[in-house]
Amino acid sequence: MEAPQIPAAEATLAVDSPEQMQEIGRRLAKLLRPGDLVMLTGELGAGKTTLTRGLGEGLGVRGAVTSPTFVIARVHPSLTGGPALVHVDAYRLGGGLDEMEDLDLDVSLPDSVVVVEWGDGKVEDLTDDRLHLLIHRVVGDTDDDRRTVVLRGVGARWADEDLALG
Repeated sequence: MEAPQIPAAEATLAVDSPEQMQEIGRRLAKLLRPGDLVMLTGELGAGKTTLTRGLGEGLGVRGAVTSPTFVIARVHPSLTGGPALVHVDAYRLGGGLDEMEDLDLDVSLPDSVVVVEWGDGKVEDLTDDRLHLLIHRVVGDTDDDRRTVVLRGVGARWADEDLALG
């Protein structure tokens, strides 16, 4: 059994609005480079796609970033010569890495930034280095936009990064 990986870097951010969630994505994009895997974890409506929309803006990619729930994955090529954004929604995939391998993410990863929503237990074996964002929101029937975003960099890639995004 493989030992759990200890985060190399960690930060916690408070978010009060969808606009702030999107801004976190734009700021995070400045840290990302080809080969980075970003895992997003959070309840339905937590803001995973909103954050990814900000990532797309920050990376300067083509196309509107929307939830890829029904197509499983969307590729957004760069308009600026940077890495493409591969946006995956693994919610409907239950088979772990086997199903993920059908998407050829291991082929896309070296040249792209790969963002996987609902990837827990499914994509960790793609790389030793990943950025895991856990988005916590008030649960239940509420209009409360407050969120807490915990950024955890795992592996050597993230050891010297400042994840506070200040």
